Amino acid sequence: MSTLETASESPPQDTTMDNDAPTTPLLDVTGLRKVFAGANRAVEALQDLTFTVSRGELMCLVGPSGCGKTTLLRCVSGLLAPTTGAVTLNGAPVTEPPRGMAVVFQEYGRSLFPWLTAWQNVELPLKEKKVPRGERKRLVTEALDAVGLTESRDAHPWELSGGMQQRVAIARAVAYEPQVLLMDEPFAAVDAQTRGELEDLVRALWQRLGVTVLFVTHDIDEAVYLGQRVVVLSASPTVVLDDVPITLPDERDQITTRSLPQFAELRAAIYELVQHAKNGYRPQPDTEHPS
Repeated sequence: MSTLETASESPPQDTTMDNDAPTTPLLDVTGLRKVFAGANRAVEALQDLTFTVSRGELMCLVGPSGCGKTTLLRCVSGLLAPTTGAVTLNGAPVTEPPRGMAVVFQEYGRSLFPWLTAWQNVELPLKEKKVPRGERKRLVTEALDAVGLTESRDAHPWELSGGMQQRVAIARAVAYEPQVLLMDEPFAAVDAQTRGELEDLVRALWQRLGVTVLFVTHDIDEAVYLGQRVVVLSASPTVVLDDVPITLPDERDQITTRSLPQFAELRAAIYELVQHAKNGYRPQPDTEHPS
């Protein structure tokens, strides 16, 4: 399956943006619950998740390992049906992969087709979308240029480094012109230097394109550096533990931003919340923060 997931064979949902309703959350997750039926017992992965993402926002999700972050993203993208609860994109229920959403996963090596070039990998979803050839050429050219791979357009994935392969995956999603870009720990498999470069790439693309980004990561530093908000999840069965605004300057760089006292304070606060989650803390009614 490609990085731009189209798991359903039925036509994707049409979720055209309504510019007359700017105060309405673009993405709304309400009471989301997911239970997996096992041979001996049912496993409740997500218990009760409610949050919104505003149009043009970059929001990060963190939580303990195994808390269901990927399950949540698959429900949000329409690839997995929730047991109860709802996901809406621009007011329309998400019951299958919608046209206005693209997904970039961690395993870039498995999401790219090795027999296709970088150009062909980026172009493929546009062909499936029946975008005219001239428009496809423009979109692919702009997407590869945006991620710095213009000169590698004819290379196959196995000829590219891990970081460059993930850039192809990001270019493929960007070329699709999504309203919402979902990213599931996309930089976990690359080295630290490449990771920093890809983080800056995501922020640059987000600012340039105005796309809404929901970014899932297990790296607290990454969440603080990237996001405008960080939603902290509890251990499974998962609920929202806290929603932390990131009050760093809009212009960020790897050295200056990470050296700010404010960055350290935010990192420590979120780290403490994740440790509470690992120790089994769950919010009670009328309780906003762990004591």
